[in-house]
Amino acid sequence: MKLERAIDAYLRHITIERGLSEHTIAAYRRDLGGYGEWLAAAGVEDTSDITPAVVAQFAAERAAADPPPAATSLARLQSSVRGLHRFLVREGIELSDASDRLTPPKTPQRLPKALTIDQIAALLDAAGPAPGIATETDAIRLRDRALLELLYATGARVSELMQLDVDDIAGDTELLRVRGKGQKERIVPVGSYARAAVDAYLARSRPELSRRGHATPRLFLGARGAPLSRQGAWLIIQAAAERAGLQAHVSPHTFRHSFATHLLQGGADVRVVQELLGHASVATTQIYTHVTVDALRDVYLTSHPRAR
Repeated sequence: MKLERAIDAYLRHITIERGLSEHTIAAYRRDLGGYGEWLAAAGVEDTSDITPAVVAQFAAERAAADPPPAATSLARLQSSVRGLHRFLVREGIELSDASDRLTPPKTPQRLPKALTIDQIAALLDAAGPAPGIATETDAIRLRDRALLELLYATGARVSELMQLDVDDIAGDTELLRVRGKGQKERIVPVGSYARAAVDAYLARSRPELSRRGHATPRLFLGARGAPLSRQGAWLIIQAAAERAGLQAHVSPHTFRHSFATHLLQGGADVRVVQELLGHASVATTQIYTHVTVDALRDVYLTSHPRAR
């Protein structure tokens, strides 16, 4: 099969049949686009001409690039290439997998950065309107507080919250249905603080924001009434962190990391945290147990008279 057709067929497969997210598909498209350009430059135009030696040479050249790519980027690139070749074998287009000898690079295990409970509290307070002072920005600040409270209360990805409609959380329910990667749904409890913040936003802020734009069912709206974007959410978090005087880097994922870490520190079972985060494997969740073990070690070293 012609290489360009093969890549297009594989991208359609992961889009329609596997239901991967737009961001994941975009990453695969970039990776395979670069792979296709490299093969074309090497004179390879048909998938039947791709041998294990060709794939190995491609991987070696990418690894030796200047500047060298990050191990995580190289691992994702190899994953994209392996996915394409496995698809070709599974569909009967090729008889053998030309990528089966690829050895994924070892990626460093980076522990997630979590804020302390006091830092989270300061960040949430900084997001909301100033107490006792009514201003024109109250509608925006009520929305900001609701967004950040919901991020911390549920551990949801910011992209998942941006997909929420008003009907997903309206009413007296204390549970939230979240659509995660691959459109897989999971149920997450919503704590009383987040519930109160969302109710205040729905009653006093969203109607005003909605009047500024076209009607949309999306829960979180921007200043002009359009659905709030991921970039907009990021800017909200940066502004709140600056007002709270936090020096640490804070991103939407910081709330997810803090959610998981604080639950485990409070005694939650790792399997429960796995379900709440929507991780397919508990191995992904177990990285947070290293964070809590480090915290225990620090307390021991500073508190026990014979620790040092």
